[in-house]
Amino acid sequence: MDKQNLYKQFSKPLLNWFALYGRKNLPWQLPRTPYRVWISEIMLQQTQVQTVIPYFERFMQQFPSIRDLAQAHEDEVLSLWSGLGYYSRARNLHQTAKKVMQNHGGVLPDNYQLLNELPGIGPSTAAAIVSQAFNQPVAILDGNVKRVLTRFFSIKGYPEQAQIKKRLWELANSCMPQEHCADYTQAIMDLGAMCCTPKNPNCLNCPLQNSCLAFKHEEQHLYPTKK
Repeated sequence: MDKQNLYKQFSKPLLNWFALYGRKNLPWQLPRTPYRVWISEIMLQQTQVQTVIPYFERFMQQFPSIRDLAQAHEDEVLSLWSGLGYYSRARNLHQTAKKVMQNHGGVLPDNYQLLNELPGIGPSTAAAIVSQAFNQPVAILDGNVKRVLTRFFSIKGYPEQAQIKKRLWELANSCMPQEHCADYTQAIMDLGAMCCTPKNPNCLNCPLQNSCLAFKHEEQHLYPTKK
């Protein structure tokens, strides 16, 4: 499927759906700054949105800027993280804030490669930051996106397997539109969280059902392939 058809059959219906049903009132979207997007993305790496919200709000009250976070003691950062688990995420946040102050003049880089080199920010998180905070056409590949793509394109094979993952990255990049990048990134995550769920997906209300191969063959339950 070429880029134009992908836009017509995948990206455009997804953006139209997001305009009506997508999540637009999450605390890190109001206002949507690079710092707030980054903190939310790290918190959301292993944790559900509803759990993250109160932690995010407390974190922002205590550390409203990168400078505040960089100047904090690690114990302060860890105590605010208490209950969220995966504490290396909090330590990496603290380290990154210091590096941004030292090497980037206190401003989170708008460059994918530079972000990817910072502690705790992998390829998908770096992509989520540049697309949502800087509106750049860089695709993400989190669990929700993998599920949507494997079903839509009928991609068999365990998604973490190198060959399959490479294919999913290619598809994720092909589906990424050149504009409305922040909305698109939120839209594909929302679709996976609200519609294209792991169990009992709500296919009848899905904007992609007309072209989704798993839906067409009634094989939604087979994707993504288990390990």
